[in-house]
Amino acid sequence: QVQLAESGGGLVQAGGSLRVSCAASERTFIMAWFRQAPGKERAFVAGIRWNSASTWYADSVKGRFTISGENAKNTVFLRMDTLKLEDSAVYYCAAANTLAKVTARFDYAYWGQGTQVTVSS
Repeated sequence: QVQLAESGGGLVQAGGSLRVSCAASERTFIMAWFRQAPGKERAFVAGIRWNSASTWYADSVKGRFTISGENAKNTVFLRMDTLKLEDSAVYYCAAANTLAKVTARFDYAYWGQGTQVTVSS
């Protein structure tokens, strides 16, 4: 059972930046970030494939968010720049043993507990 632990959430002003981290207990093929705002479905944000470091993003965050990984520590980061009020959500780390650049929630078998990101005006 892969265990994921997120950290780094918090309160930030609109236009600011924040980085969240996710440490995995063991390596999987891909890792991703999802987010869920109150009353909304959990939605894909960004993904990364370990063996090639290729990445993919939701249209809503392209150009503002960057996903990266540190191989030696099985840790994935999500750097969030130019944050908007609508980026406020609980951010979840997810992992899967597939090579496809999947974005659906059901494609990911392992999940962290989530970390709150709040963007204020």
